Amino acid sequence: MTDDGMTVRREVLGDDHVDRAVAATTPFTADFQTFITRYAWGGVWTRPGLDRRARSMITLTALMAGGHWGEFAMHVRAARRNGLTREEIAEVLLHAAVYCGVPAANHAFAEAAAVLDEEGTPG
Repeated sequence: MTDDGMTVRREVLGDDHVDRAVAATTPFTADFQTFITRYAWGGVWTRPGLDRRARSMITLTALMAGGHWGEFAMHVRAARRNGLTREEIAEVLLHAAVYCGVPAANHAFAEAAAVLDEEGTPG
């Protein structure tokens, strides 16, 4: 797998997650793994226009809107790694509730709380 974006992918998602994804790569999924590493992590997440905190906020909102809860939980962890506080994550979800809908926000709060409670973040 190419290194284009792998450093950023590891910094944002953590070595454990990336190691699991790489270990689970098969001939069927190899091109997709290369694609997301190169284009998402090497192409988009490395652009200078937004910092990683802002990218995490946008990503949480987009995943909440789409109901992509497995990816959402992973990106709550990434948001913490990118410096967002528990309070800031809650504010992102509250703000997104207006645009994504209350049911999505309700579920997002439950998912985020489970992740944040896992790591022992107070509040």
